[in-house]
Amino acid sequence: MPPAIFLDKDGTLIEDVPYNVDPAQMRLGAGVAAGVRRLHEAGFALVVVTNQSGVARGYFAEAAIAPVETRLRQLLRVPITGFYYCPHHPDGTVLEYAIRCRCRKPQPGMLRRAAMDLGLDLNCSWLIGDILNDVEAGQRAGCRTILIDNGNETEWLLTPGRVPHQTVLTFDEAAKVILQQTHANSRRSDPTVA
Repeated sequence: MPPAIFLDKDGTLIEDVPYNVDPAQMRLGAGVAAGVRRLHEAGFALVVVTNQSGVARGYFAEAAIAPVETRLRQLLRVPITGFYYCPHHPDGTVLEYAIRCRCRKPQPGMLRRAAMDLGLDLNCSWLIGDILNDVEAGQRAGCRTILIDNGNETEWLLTPGRVPHQTVLTFDEAAKVILQQTHANSRRSDPTVA
């Protein structure tokens, strides 16, 4: 089973514009283009996992997410293996989406579903996000985690399951950490390396 890089969307892959579903306003974050290319070239499956509570809150229809996914795929210019989103929020105003679910991060449901759908190895996978709810979801799914400390995490409610394995400032730094650790792990497990 291949490993994956689970990618938060808003604030991690693209600049954070709250509740944005206008593809024209989407801009890649610092270091994202180079970082995702390097991760793709290293053989990782790239899987987007994003909370989209604007659906539950009535800010936009669920159908508005598809053009966002299409634009994100165009911007990244590498194949995305999966795109998973959670439209729920328990305090939502749209009744069918105003629920407690298992997919909304920090719950690990999107990651587990992607692993089942795509045949991914969660224990060899990573999650990159910009807030501690992302980190918690990754840890609960059994992944290693990287927090991009770009100012989007404002509460810093740290518990053992919310401490990232690594903290970096930009996406390309996250990719570098993953690739270095993957290389180091493969050298340790290679019996021909003295």
